[in-house]
Amino acid sequence: MTSRIPTLDIRRYSEPSSSSDRDAFVAELGAAYREWGFAGIRGHGIAQDLVDGAYDVFKAFFALPADVKMKYHVKGGGGARGYTPFGVETAKDSKYPDLKEFWHIGREIPRDSKYADVMAPNLWPTEVAGFQRYGYGLFDALDALGSRVLRALALHIDLPEAYFDDKTNFGNSILRPIHYPPITAPDIPNVRAGAHEDINLITLLVGASAQGLEVKSRKGEWVPFTADADTIVVNIGDMLQRLTNHVYPSTTHRVVNPPGEEARKPRYSVPFFLHPNPDFIIDALPSCIGVDNPNRYPQPITAHEYLQERLREIKLI
Repeated sequence: MTSRIPTLDIRRYSEPSSSSDRDAFVAELGAAYREWGFAGIRGHGIAQDLVDGAYDVFKAFFALPADVKMKYHVKGGGGARGYTPFGVETAKDSKYPDLKEFWHIGREIPRDSKYADVMAPNLWPTEVAGFQRYGYGLFDALDALGSRVLRALALHIDLPEAYFDDKTNFGNSILRPIHYPPITAPDIPNVRAGAHEDINLITLLVGASAQGLEVKSRKGEWVPFTADADTIVVNIGDMLQRLTNHVYPSTTHRVVNPPGEEARKPRYSVPFFLHPNPDFIIDALPSCIGVDNPNRYPQPITAHEYLQERLREIKLI
């Protein structure tokens, strides 16, 4: 592998020209994740109009007065739905909170579902026309793309292709529009997003063409990853790292403050955190355990219990 994080065309998997090309895609994708925990995915088929429309409504919401936005802040809700203001989320082991505010859109489920007690209904701001249509439209599109990526990742570690399908169909996944405000002070100690690993199975970041994202290599170097506009950045989260006993590593990453005048501009970002169903038991896969890779996690844990542990660490609950 070079110092450049790979970008692959997922049409080689979903619309292959040959079975050998599909197999090669699975091998290349698996190798990228084993090395980096990150890859760019293009050819994903998500309409640019949907992405642009979603960014427009998210920017319109963040431009609202603070007292209007705070109407959608659920105290004691851990940020699970609605609005989370500045100065709350703090990267694990960081002294300073991240420089961001954000909104959470979750999965729409029947309110008589067995998961209803841990997956609250969504909130939708009435002040921004189209917020629900574009927000949940993007949620659905990224959820479907994430399932395709997981299918390829399953094949790479000798699981059935559909292994994750019934383990994520009611996943407690989150679409998180984020606003990083302009930085006006020259000596601010905070960064836009402190060095961290994600909690979930995989994260899909749409609109990652703005500079700032950096990924920590195995050598400990920070590698900038600024994707092309048509590329979605997909990275491994801690739940998948734990499930695969670190065969797929969850890589440390951060969003740094840009230099000079670029820091005076706001930054917007929309990651989708793909989670398993709340009662899915995260237990290291036998195919990922061996003499050279003994089981690091002999104690299984449910996805919901693990999520609660991690939310406490980052000060959301």
